[in-house]
Amino acid sequence: MENTLGLEIIEVVEQAAIASARYMGKGDKDGADQAAVEAMRQRMNKIYMRGRIVIGEGERDEAPMLYIGEEVGICTQPNAAEICSLEELVEIDIAVDPCEGTNLVAKGQNGSMAVLAISEKGGLFAAPDFYMNKLAAPPAAAGHVDIRKSATENIKILSECLDRAPEELVVVVMDRPRHKELIQEIRTTGARVRLISDGDVSAAISCAFSGTNIHALMGIGAAPEGVISAAAMRALGGHFQGQLVYDPAVVKTPESEKWTREGNIERLKSMGITDPDRVYNANELASGNTVLFAACGITPGTLMEGVRFFDGGCRTQSLVISSVNRTARFVDTIHISSERPKMLTLH
Repeated sequence: MENTLGLEIIEVVEQAAIASARYMGKGDKDGADQAAVEAMRQRMNKIYMRGRIVIGEGERDEAPMLYIGEEVGICTQPNAAEICSLEELVEIDIAVDPCEGTNLVAKGQNGSMAVLAISEKGGLFAAPDFYMNKLAAPPAAAGHVDIRKSATENIKILSECLDRAPEELVVVVMDRPRHKELIQEIRTTGARVRLISDGDVSAAISCAFSGTNIHALMGIGAAPEGVISAAAMRALGGHFQGQLVYDPAVVKTPESEKWTREGNIERLKSMGITDPDRVYNANELASGNTVLFAACGITPGTLMEGVRFFDGGCRTQSLVISSVNRTARFVDTIHISSERPKMLTLH
């Protein structure tokens, strides 16, 4: 699966990023999302595979979706029997976020990217469109920090594992009212807080790379993005834990008023989740034998440049991570759209 799909999933996120980047700074987050969705779907339907979306676009945003349960790939088309050896074909589960950080694109801000994760059937946790409490940390702290501990305890552990004073640590937190107490507690330890408005997948993954000046991600974000982050962190050896948040009173968003705690618990039961308070680690959220993660920057970010257009084409930077050979590859690509583009630049 890795050899067959590795290059092609890079092209999937590249095409989604390029399409979405055309909306950068235009104030149209749904347009940016729609363009990414359509480009991602179109490219996936050209891949020789039988894929199924297990994590799609968030229904909360009332945005266009690659919906959960949608089948993609050449071998899901009506004439699949004529061109595919269905008996030998591995079925693929796919988690996608075609435009992670739609508001960032709309406002022309840093940190948006197109992302996906794939595994064999059953290899990715089918997270409901709930929220998730998350903890991400570098490989050196894996198995030492714990989401069930307080922020104060985890920062002390992180300080010891990384041999850094708390004042040298940077913790990323989503800038939301629900995190007021968490932010204050982190600051009390001496650690520094980097507040982000959107896009916690990039923040989680950045914990695994030195030089990013991000040492932990803490707090509540979207559950589907938690699974995608876990897929990358599993392959990188980083620490990731997630715990579903089903109580609207904890989330503290206007949309959560439409939910009820009891209704959310029933929905989880209907999905086979009998312990709503369970803490999941990266290996449980992305449990497949083969897990691949791919991302492409839409706007500039910590790990990747955004899409850069020039007369006759554009340039993208992508990241593909494999759990099989434990590699993280940064891919710099020039896409030529004109027969006679102007001179290409290396910078």
